[in-house]
Amino acid sequence: DSPEIKEEVLRKDDRFLALLKDVYVESRDPAVRVKDGGGEHLPSKQEEKRLTKLGHLEGLDVEKVPKGKISLVEALTLLNNHKLQPQIWTAEKIAAEYSLELKEVNSLLEFFIPFAVQEFRKETRKAITSHEPKKLT
Repeated sequence: DSPEIKEEVLRKDDRFLALLKDVYVESRDPAVRVKDGGGEHLPSKQEEKRLTKLGHLEGLDVEKVPKGKISLVEALTLLNNHKLQPQIWTAEKIAAEYSLELKEVNSLLEFFIPFAVQEFRKETRKAITSHEPKKLT
């Protein structure tokens, strides 16, 4: 806020200006070294995507997923297909159908098993008898 400081800041010093004109800067980028990622894949700006294979369930999930990945509904669908028809829906066929790695599909089929829903017939159900609540004395 001081006028003396403002004047000092705005004042041009001819001696410094002459020295600045003599300065020449040359800059070079360092040599680019490529690191071995050990098989890691760097994410690209445009990942390759595929359309999902949901059939009548397409309204429940995303429309496109990156190759090498599956959506949640697709995972449940392929697990159920494998459970119902393991001779048709083999790990190799699932890997080819959904663009997945075979070892990942084998792990998926080994560690994730869909629930089995069982419905009991009415004749075998036992009725729950209601008990009268105990009276507090």
